[in-house]
Amino acid sequence: MKKYLNLFDFKQKVDYKTEILSGLTVALALVPEAIAFALIPGFSPLTGLYAAFILCLITAIFGGRPGMISGATGAVAVIFVGLILELKRNFPGIEPDTILNYVFATVIIAGLLQIMAGFFRLGKFIRLVPHPVMFGFVNGLAIIIFMAQFPNFYVKGTDSLLGTTPMMIMLGLTLLTMIIIWGLPKLTKAIPSSLVAIIVVSAIVIGFGVDTLTVADTMGDGESIKGGFPPLSIPQIPFTLETFKIIFPYAAIVAGVGLIESLLTLNIIDEITDTRGSGNKECVAQGTANILSGFLSGMGGCAMIGQSLINTSSGARARLSGITAAVMLLVFIMFGSSLIERLPMAALVGLMFMVAIGTFEWASFKTFGKMPKSDVLVMVLVTLITAITHNLAVAVLLGVIISALAYSWENAKRIRARKHVDEKGIKHYEIYGPLFFGSTTLFAEKFEIQDDPQEVIIDFKESRIADMSGIEALNKITERYAKAGKKVQLRHLSKDCIRLLKNADDIIDVNVLEDPTYKVAVDSIETK
Repeated sequence: MKKYLNLFDFKQKVDYKTEILSGLTVALALVPEAIAFALIPGFSPLTGLYAAFILCLITAIFGGRPGMISGATGAVAVIFVGLILELKRNFPGIEPDTILNYVFATVIIAGLLQIMAGFFRLGKFIRLVPHPVMFGFVNGLAIIIFMAQFPNFYVKGTDSLLGTTPMMIMLGLTLLTMIIIWGLPKLTKAIPSSLVAIIVVSAIVIGFGVDTLTVADTMGDGESIKGGFPPLSIPQIPFTLETFKIIFPYAAIVAGVGLIESLLTLNIIDEITDTRGSGNKECVAQGTANILSGFLSGMGGCAMIGQSLINTSSGARARLSGITAAVMLLVFIMFGSSLIERLPMAALVGLMFMVAIGTFEWASFKTFGKMPKSDVLVMVLVTLITAITHNLAVAVLLGVIISALAYSWENAKRIRARKHVDEKGIKHYEIYGPLFFGSTTLFAEKFEIQDDPQEVIIDFKESRIADMSGIEALNKITERYAKAGKKVQLRHLSKDCIRLLKNADDIIDVNVLEDPTYKVAVDSIETK
């Protein structure tokens, strides 16, 4: 019989066995990722592992999405490559230890920016990301996860593939891992299939002395994951304006990339678990975790979609799995490094291959020919930019911009005007469709000012003025009628539109009770 406990989240039931086993699986998967990401900018493996431990623990306890896993990530690690080059240009001969101090300071400032984003409730803006962009982001990330495993099939430090025998062993063990992960859930879900696969493949390799790539082989000569509790490291850098100018732009990029990747991952996990997390709470948790990471010798990071999917696919839904993963990762660092370093990379590669396959939105192929061409273009573009540049923030931002432009273009063509002259000789323009910056030109072309009678009514009952450009376009129309010596009345405008029109007192027909109040281009409007 399952025992449940409300831990840290009184609305979330916790299944001890599932959470702990899922956390252990995630901890094993975090090790090679953290090491690999630390090596991108040339840091020691422990710099990445410490970051993974701190971020995983803090966000698991305080984050806005139970079950989501954070740690050192490639998206953040790539940013530090640029920072290091900048430091070397400004300070020739700078020592590696000094570079690390600048990195820690950058991570701390990034954390402060993320906390500010949470306090100002900016997490809600992730809702502006359109679904095609989400599809593209997820597909691009799946491709990145898949391709990131390929170096394990090459001789270390070269462009040469493994020899025939090592390659066959590597492929065989990888395939065995994938088969276990795929097939075991069909027999039983009592134990996470990912954990079983890692244990079985590791037992085969260690028990039979199979000569294949291990975690230790992915690290530099003489390096180890063995260490103690993350040491306190107050950044020893000059606190000057020059220093701030160097590190602040990179801190802002780290904060932005981290929040975009974390909030998008939060949305994905929300969809998978059919629950809803808190974006603003996650912003504060990510920021707090990065600040602590900077003070405890970590390189910072953000949410990790691969590990998060491993966690949720293993059945974890609460905070205990993330806490377990963080604690076990620290145990590996302090006491189990020799064993973890012997784990075969084939098991971890197979696990990540299955994560990539599960991450990819295969249903997105069905959208071709069914969705608007602009949406398909955005989805494909975001996928390619994500996969090629590995810059998730740029890919998402470009996708949002293109989607917004496509939406504006389509809506700009929808402005229409029904025209008729009543029995009194008054001409009516019944406007329908949104009036905003994109449709102002077409709106102006609807009016035949010189040929119109002396009295004109423009009715906005089926339209909406969406921005200041629409207000200004309406002002210009009324001015043109005034210069022609003709009277114009405007009907069904909101109070905020009336207040912003220059000649409102003379031209607004206020004897209409159903006027909308949708607050255009103003901060505060008095309403009845």
